[in-house]
Amino acid sequence: MSDIAWRPLLEELVATRTISSDDPALDCGNRPAVEALAARLERVGFDCRIQALPDRDDKANLIATKGGGAPGDGLALAGHIDTVPFDAEGWDSDPFVLTERNDRLYGLGSTDMKGFLALAAEAASRVDAKQLARPLTLIVSADEECGMDGARALADMAAPARFCVIGEPTSLVPIRRHKGIFMERIETRGASGHSSNPAHGANAIEAMHRATSAVRALRDELIERQRVAGFPVPHATLNLGAIRGGDAANRIPARCRLDIDLRFLPDMTIDGLRAELHERVRAALSDSDCTVAFTPLFDGTPAFETAGDAEIVAACEQLTGHSAQSVDFGTEGAYYNAMGMQTVVMGPGDIALAHQPNEYLALDQIGPAQRILAGLIRRFCMN
Repeated sequence: MSDIAWRPLLEELVATRTISSDDPALDCGNRPAVEALAARLERVGFDCRIQALPDRDDKANLIATKGGGAPGDGLALAGHIDTVPFDAEGWDSDPFVLTERNDRLYGLGSTDMKGFLALAAEAASRVDAKQLARPLTLIVSADEECGMDGARALADMAAPARFCVIGEPTSLVPIRRHKGIFMERIETRGASGHSSNPAHGANAIEAMHRATSAVRALRDELIERQRVAGFPVPHATLNLGAIRGGDAANRIPARCRLDIDLRFLPDMTIDGLRAELHERVRAALSDSDCTVAFTPLFDGTPAFETAGDAEIVAACEQLTGHSAQSVDFGTEGAYYNAMGMQTVVMGPGDIALAHQPNEYLALDQIGPAQRILAGLIRRFCMN
């Protein structure tokens, strides 16, 4: 039985397209990558379970476990295997070929987050099952980049571990809190007509002006409603991201739509904020001759928080030398916490390099990541 070497595995993972996208022309399955990784893990003593996503047999999660002890105990190392789409013209090398230059490894997903998966698989492979007093589990999820569908599917099963580290790129700084997010489309609906007489129609852009005023008022109130120290932006944020309406200057517009993104603090909920948004906009249009409709663009991800004195937080702080922090971007952390796992987000690479051309993983992150992973396995599975 030989160990898994992280670099050849990362080369293989980067070479396999696992793009998640709302555009069917860009969206890919991840099944070949998951099956290839499962085969490698089985050769080093893991029991592997592949869980297809509902209605998408080409997309799957992988739960791989090794070692003794009670089910649901021990440590899980978790990460998503999908990537975002890419802009080919922005890359200086083939995004599907792991390329080393300037002490960096370039490739789509090298940082977000196939690099962590390769390092976690290597670290896990180096431990003989007989050395494990408690189980060691690798969780590889699908479709994190689009809708967290893999994590949602995993949430229906029993917790595979007591402790969990999600290897999102945090420059190896432990993260114990992040904001939640949802995205919504607001559409005002009126009636078209000739612009020479406003009575010939119902102007959806005029109605959207009212709706936008209500949205901005909610945004300003959220800034003052609650502030939490430790977050880079210490309050909830609401972004008016895209607007479209009408088709000609001389026609009364029958449709206008606004897309918004709302990121909220751990004490806030998706359902509560969404209901408040709808109520505010409907009130603003209560005497309008237009109607309003709401469509979730992204159902949402809850905010994530693990207690500062949690055992997994203390271990990660000790191994990294960094105090746990908070971030504004989202992860699968809330879903794993909801399953009953004590979770921290921590992995090699810089989140600022994700989702853009020439994504890379710096080589100076490899050694420290290997040391930290080995320490976590000793702490939670061997001692």
